[in-house]
Amino acid sequence: MNIVFMGTPEFAVPCLQKILDAGYPVTGVFTQPDKPKGRGYKLVPPPVKALALEKGLPVFQPTTLKSDEVFETLKGCNPDLIVVVAYGKILPKRVLELPQYGCINVHASLLPKYRGAGPIQWAVLNGETETGVTTMYMAEGLDTGDMLEQTRTPIGENETADELYTRLSHIGADTLLTTLRKLENDSLLRTPQDDALSCYAPMLDKSLCPIDFTKDAREIHNQIRGLSSWPAATTTYKGKRLKVYESRLVNLSGTPGTVLDPKKFIVACGKGAVQLTSVQYEGGKRMPADAFLRGKPAEKGEKLGE
Repeated sequence: MNIVFMGTPEFAVPCLQKILDAGYPVTGVFTQPDKPKGRGYKLVPPPVKALALEKGLPVFQPTTLKSDEVFETLKGCNPDLIVVVAYGKILPKRVLELPQYGCINVHASLLPKYRGAGPIQWAVLNGETETGVTTMYMAEGLDTGDMLEQTRTPIGENETADELYTRLSHIGADTLLTTLRKLENDSLLRTPQDDALSCYAPMLDKSLCPIDFTKDAREIHNQIRGLSSWPAATTTYKGKRLKVYESRLVNLSGTPGTVLDPKKFIVACGKGAVQLTSVQYEGGKRMPADAFLRGKPAEKGEKLGE
């Protein structure tokens, strides 16, 4: 069964590795174009491309899948199945219909919940205690195809979206392999999604960043976890922007936004309090809060966000 793999970020790497480890022939890897990064704007290959080149696989980086030329290139890969994992491009109808066994997508949520580009982050932002990975046949709608396999996992109280991202990438690889095995032995079952149970998880943007300390501590804690590490929850401290990457819930109370414990960087919220545990000051580097406070000590009653 010839497989064409389409994916781009680190999340997709374990899936490609799992396919290769299982011995499936990968006849082509489609990924996003290299992007400039760092101060020198040096072009950096996507993680999926790096793995594909390491394994000697043919790599294609089209800016669109809509052109006849790209479609002919894809046909030349002779795919029996296309596997898509966080590729970042919409597949046209003729691409969806090209392989004998269709196109299978690995999506990082318990569909039909959290369709869209940011399922991991929004699950954390919304305080979900459970998430997972779903494989599905791809249709023309956004994450609307029939579900195939689903794996559930709890979300830890202090687990950040970054940490969950890494865990789900490996859960996704295992779930994909189960899907492929069942496809091979003709035991794969399709379950239509119930659109009434769906919700959308859009891409994150910086409008989500500012922390409002009048909100409940758990809501703020979820905001900090969900936006770690991009775009990162923010407040102001001593007149400059402070990014907050990690926190803990604390059973204390006080005037929202004020420092209750300057040694532990505990800040009062509308209900309860949060301990800021990993931060980055404007112009500085990310560091544990205790190390940060040695250089920028807090005072009890000092107010953040002003």
